[in-house]
Parts: sequence; C-alpha cells; structure tokens
Amino acid sequence: MSTPLSTVRLQLHGQFTLADAAARVPYFSRLGISHLYLSPITRARAGSTHGYDVVDHTVVSDELGGIAALRALVDVVRSHGMGLLLDIVPNHMATHSSNAWWWDVLRHGRLSRYADSFDIDWHTPQPGLRGKVLAPFLAKPYGESLADGSIAVVLEQTEGVPQIEASGARYPIAPDSMRVAGLDAQMAARYYDGSTEDGRQRLHELLEKQHYRLAWWRCAADMINWRRFFEVSELIGVRVELPEVFDAVHALPLQLYAEGLIDGLRIDHVDGLAQPVAYCAKLRAALDERRAQRPAALRGDAPWLIIEKILAPGETLDASWQVDGTSGYDFMDQAGAVLHQSDACMALTDLWARTAQDNRDAAAHVRAAKKLLLERHFAAERKALLRVLWGLAQGSVRGRDWSRELIGRVLDRFLEVFPVYRTYVGPQGRNPQDADLFARVMSEALAVLDRGDAQEGAALLTWLEAGLVGIGQTEAAQTAGSTLEKQGLAIRRFQQLTPPLAAKSLEDTTFYRYGRLLSRNEVGSDPAVFAIRPAHYHERNAWRAAHAPRALLATATHDHKRGEDARARLAVLTEAPDLWAQAVARWMQWPGTPAAACALHAGERYMLWQAIVGAWPMELRADDEPAVGGFIARLSAWQTKALREGKQSSGWFCPDEAHEADAQAFLDSMAVGGPHHALLKDIGDFVARIAPAGALNGLVQTVLRTTAPGIPDLYQGTEFWDFSLVDPDNRRPVDYPGRQDALDALDSGVDIIELLAQWRDGRIKQAVVAACLRLRRRLPLAFSIGAYEALPVSGKRHEQVLAYARSAGDQHCVVVLPLHGHRGLAAAGGAGSLQFPERYWEDTSVSLPPRYAGMEMKNALDGSIQRPGTGGMLRLDDLFADLPLAVLAA
Repeated sequence: MSTPLSTVRLQLHGQFTLADAAARVPYFSRLGISHLYLSPITRARAGSTHGYDVVDHTVVSDELGGIAALRALVDVVRSHGMGLLLDIVPNHMATHSSNAWWWDVLRHGRLSRYADSFDIDWHTPQPGLRGKVLAPFLAKPYGESLADGSIAVVLEQTEGVPQIEASGARYPIAPDSMRVAGLDAQMAARYYDGSTEDGRQRLHELLEKQHYRLAWWRCAADMINWRRFFEVSELIGVRVELPEVFDAVHALPLQLYAEGLIDGLRIDHVDGLAQPVAYCAKLRAALDERRAQRPAALRGDAPWLIIEKILAPGETLDASWQVDGTSGYDFMDQAGAVLHQSDACMALTDLWARTAQDNRDAAAHVRAAKKLLLERHFAAERKALLRVLWGLAQGSVRGRDWSRELIGRVLDRFLEVFPVYRTYVGPQGRNPQDADLFARVMSEALAVLDRGDAQEGAALLTWLEAGLVGIGQTEAAQTAGSTLEKQGLAIRRFQQLTPPLAAKSLEDTTFYRYGRLLSRNEVGSDPAVFAIRPAHYHERNAWRAAHAPRALLATATHDHKRGEDARARLAVLTEAPDLWAQAVARWMQWPGTPAAACALHAGERYMLWQAIVGAWPMELRADDEPAVGGFIARLSAWQTKALREGKQSSGWFCPDEAHEADAQAFLDSMAVGGPHHALLKDIGDFVARIAPAGALNGLVQTVLRTTAPGIPDLYQGTEFWDFSLVDPDNRRPVDYPGRQDALDALDSGVDIIELLAQWRDGRIKQAVVAACLRLRRRLPLAFSIGAYEALPVSGKRHEQVLAYARSAGDQHCVVVLPLHGHRGLAAAGGAGSLQFPERYWEDTSVSLPPRYAGMEMKNALDGSIQRPGTGGMLRLDDLFADLPLAVLAA
C-alpha cells in the first residue's frame, strides 16, 4: 500500500540504522502505523547524528547500511502492508572535506564545475574575497593560527598529495599554486614549514593564491560571501533553482520513488530555497512523471509531498504550492493552544512581568532580537542585500539622494516588524497575498522609524515595497535588463534573509527571553497567542479537512523545544494560576538560596522552574539519588543552551563561563544531599498536584492528533510519556523492547481501565495511540476524506468539552474530550486519579446530528457501547463514567 494513514518519525544514525528500523517494523505495524517517516538517509558527515549535514545527495549513507539495507527495510515494510516517507535536504550541504562538490570548489574556485551549485557571491566587493570563498573555520584569528602552527602544509596519507591542514580540517591546494622548481611533494611541504619566519611568509603567500580565504570562525557573521543554513557556517546553501543542480540533488529520491522504494518526500526547510513554490511544483511534476514506472500495486496513489514550513497566524498554503501540506507544526500549535485556558492570560502575564521585572510583550522581544541578529549574526547577509538596494536606488531619479546608511536604517525597521517567514515573489511578479502583507508592514515600519528618518522614510518604504514585492510582466517589459536583474537579486536576497531572521529571533532567542509560559514557546507557535477557543480549533480543522487532508499532524518532533507531555502539563498552569503564583513566590524566596541562584536573573529562574515542572519524569522520586542526578544533568544541558540562545547572560559567540557555572552550581545544590535539595522536593510536590491533569491533557492531545483531519505523525518513542527537553535531549535512544512488551500485554487483553489506574507508567498513552491508529485502519474513508463537523455542547460545563465528528459514507466517528480538567480531577480526591467525580458533568451533553439517531456506537478505547438519547444527546456523565475519553465508532 502507499495510502498514508499514520506515520512514525525515526531518527537514523550510526546507532540506529536502517536495519534497526527494519527490526521494529512488526511493532509499528501492530501499533497501527502505515508509513515509516525517515530522517535523511543520504551520505552525511561521518558520525552525523541527524543526517542534515549532507555531503553526497546521490548515495544512501554507508553508516546507515547503504542501498542494500534500504531495500531490505522496504521488503519488510511492504510485507506488512506499509509504506515509507523520506526526508530530503535540498537547501544545503555540509562544508566538509568529504563533500566532493565543496572540495572541488575550494580547489578550482570559479572554474569548478560546481561553482554555481552553491549560493556563493563570487563578485563581493570585500577586499581579498572577490572570486574567492570565505572559509571561516579557524579556531583562532588567522594571524595567530599562522604563527602558532595551526595552519600547515601536510601530505594526504593515501597518495601523498600536499594539502592544507587548519584547525583540524583539510583543504585542497589549487593546481600549480604550489609549484616549486626541483622540489618533490615532501620537500615542498617542508618549504612551507610555518615554524620559521621565512616558512610562514611562504605559507601565507601560498594561502593567498588559493580560491578560498581561511578566516576565524567569528568572522563569518560579518564577512561571509555565501548563503548558510541560518547562521551555521558548516552548512552551505545549494542552488536547486538551477536545472542541473535540481537534477543532481533529486536523482536518488526520484529513482527510489520510481522503483517503489518510497511513497513520498518531506522537504526540509523549503523556505530557504530561492523559489519554494516553483520548486514544489517542479518536484511534484517530476514525481508524477515517474508514477507510471512504479510497481503496478503502488501506482494508484499520487506521490505524497510534505514541506517543513512554519505558518504564521492566519497564513495558509494555496493550491499553487502543489503539496499535500506541512510537516505539522501548525497543528502542534493548535492542539497545544486549545489545552490552555485563556482566562489565565492576564494573571500569568502579570506574574511574569513582576517576577522577571520585564513588561515587554513577545513582539517587543522579537523586534529586539532581530535588531541584535542583524547587527551581529546576519551582518554579512544584511550588507549584501543593502548593497543591491543601494545600487538600485542610485540608478533611480527618486532614490539617488538616499544614502546607503539611510536605506540601511529603514531596511532594518522594515525587517524588525516583518511578521512572517518570507514572501513568495516569483517570475510572475506580484503576489496579492504578499502585496497585502507589505502594506501592513510598511505602516508598522513607518511607526517605528527614528524621527530624523521619518520625512524620507515614507517615500523610501514605498520604493522598498515596490522593489521587494516585485513587478508584473507589463512593467518588466518596460524595465531595463540590468535593473530587472538587480531587482531579482534583491528579492532573492531579501526572501532568503527573512526566514533565518524570523526563526533565530523567535525560536532561538525570544523563546529563551520571554518566559510567560514555556508551553507556548514552541516551534510553530507564537508566544503572543496564549490560548485558542474550541471554536477556533474547529475552524482550523475544517479548513484542513477541505484543503489539506494529507498534511502531517505533529505534536512532537526532533526539533521541538520540549516534549508534548511536558507542554500538556505546563498548560495546567493556566487552570491554576494562583497555585502557580504561590509556588513561584515560595521558590524565588527560598530560605538560604545560594549566591549562585542570586546571580541568575529572576527571569532565568522563572523559566528554570517551568523547565523542571514540565520535564519532571513521572517515575522520579526526589530521594532517588541516581535518578535525580540524571535529571539534573539533563536540566543542566538545557540551562546552558537556554542561556546561550537567549544571548543576554551568555551566548554561543562569547559564553559567560562564570554565569553558566553559577547556573550549574544552583542546579547542583538541589541534588540529593545538596544544601537545597528541599527546594527540588518542594517542586516535585507541586508537580504531583498538577500531574494528573497534565497526563489527561496528554491523552486528550493524543486523541486530537490521531483523529483530526490529516495524517498523524508519531515521533519516535512518544507513544509513552514524553517529557523531553530541547535537542539533543529529545533524540535519546528509545526503549523499544519495553514498548513491545507493553503492546503484547495490551493485545493479550489487559483492561484499559487498569492501565488508567496505573497511568504514570505510560502504558495508557500507548493504548490510546494503538486504539486510535487501529480505528483509522478500520474507518479509512472517515479519516482520509471524511468531513470534520464540530458538535454543539450544552450544559453547565460546556466550555470544558471538545466534541466533533468525522464521517464519510457509512463510516462514522464521534470524538468527545474533556478540557481544563484540573479542578475536576482535584475534586475527585484520592491519590492522583484521572477519573472525574461522580455526576461532575451534571447536565452537560453533546448533541449529535439526526443521522446518528438510534445508532449503536462503540468506544474504540474501552469497548463500551453508547446510544444517543432523546434528541441525539450524549450525556457526559454516562460517556465518561469509566474513561474520561470517548472515540465512538459506528
């Protein structure tokens, strides 16, 4: 089969190969999975833990087992009636010596056959870089590296060819640049011995003859003349907009599709490409062309094409993309937001402001982060864009008096308020959606311009808008070729600058500065959006059912900031803001707080409390010394990353080791036997109070993902509780034998009500996952093409219920779920039950459409039978009598 019903995302690497994935296929099949969704499988840097640092697009990684292992995996997959979705990386490759394309460019420069394959500015005006590639990989400044021997001529071991070795990496030597009369390779290498003054001078002169310029790694932000993946200098942008590059990058995945080894592709970082929409249309056409070559049994389904894209609030993909949808961050945001109670917004906003002594909202933090990033992290990219814009201005009558500095200041304000990842101006010219967006951005940018720039700023913004939105075909025909070319370059540079600027300012800066509620600081989410109402959630699902029924639905990914169940637990804070405020006040003023804690800013401590509460493992006891030590080690790694990503108290460029040591000392003081272990124990006691409601939220979120329009994606291991932190914590090995044993017990007849009573061990979540995924198999039409219908809820607690129906033909499913259950569960008493008190729901009922009248419906979770009462009503007290979740099938 190739029709997708559900996926499991697997992270492949040397310790979990294609063969390891094959060994788990029977388990995934029994769980209800239809497709494996694999991380990149092409050859990456040796020892890669993720596969995104590709060095060869044309072969399957030997570390993963190679093409033979892939074929063996597919054989097992097909024997279980399953399929395969493959993640590919067209945007970038690794700048590593094992990358033959990159090596050839370094060796031959502009004359390399791959010179245009990478997004390199060969015409940069920077002194010493025109016609060269900046290689910002030295551990120390160039002069120091040359003086202390960090740069040397060495001989390649196999053939004895001279190479440059610098800071542990190898670089080629341009042909004929090292020719020394009468010297063989070994003697020539000694000729450039940097241990002597003459040798260093000769070595420097040799390096000056190369097609690359070695530089200190910290120079990259200011000087780089090629497009990077975000600000990662180890990854260089690839120009797949060029036909020959597109063909080379996609030859392998297209061949795998034609052979029937894969059923679809997930495109990594599509917004990094020069023309994402045109790229997707081209890839769709290439897949469609090969559909007839596939095995006969697999030709029935269209190729499945998914893109990794962050959608801003209100942003959607139109039909011109020709994709099946996104990889699911938008759903992750919606499913998380509906678990939050909007009434607590003001209380938690005020609590954050008072505690952190910071009244700024999320938008202000994003603007400040963008300002910093443009100055320090993307200065070279900004400068390259500004250079083209200034050239265009100088060639126009209206703009010839605008200085480069003025254009730069106005451009900065424009970029700082730009609200989406990017625009999509293409050869067709203006895009109506982009034009509307620019109109709003211009107004906001004008409002934040400095007073001295305001007079010319309005005219400049109008000119900027005209230049960056693009011109139509009529205007293009009337525009000089050189101007049109410059404008196209400006648009491309602008559109490839805004995505990394947006991602780094929000996900990798603001998320670690603005800590009102960390469950809303998640990839795909806007922290300014505190919660959404059920009506809004229903609206988005109805849209997806109509327009993107094959989009992925994620609630956990390899890139998430914290696990799905950690976010679900933190959402409970919106139901108990007073309880949370009391706990925070107690912890912030904990008696005898160590000096190290005082060195941490109040906002940093506030976010640390949330990190601990969210990530606290279900089974952790505060007196378990080894377990607590392991937990603190995980928190320490998170804390260091958080401080550096926040770019305030520390940073990746210049880590504040003293401040980071203080953060570590504070965490260590809470270990078993530490002077403030009682503080950790108190946090654990707080977690115990909200954990039941958090677990129920986690189960609700699981049902949402597995019954909503779209294709549910299970991130590896998250069929059990997921309290992971940011990577690499969210990529830890999965205990598959334990999960297999639990599924065996489930299939042997263990009662789900028994699992509910033992909810802390995670088996209840696996049981819910399995029941819902298996139901999708039984009712494929209802979930693949079925309508999505919000069901009305009435009664005293109607705001605490989310209900909807999925149906197609004679296949029907009704889902009824509780929201905001903390107070209800607390009222039940006992030691953390997930059961609501008897008659808690009182008159609360769900109304079913007339077609359900008299229909017998079976709860796929516990097997109980439900029949709508008079008027098609389902009473919640009856529905949730044994299990607080209902997935009714008919």
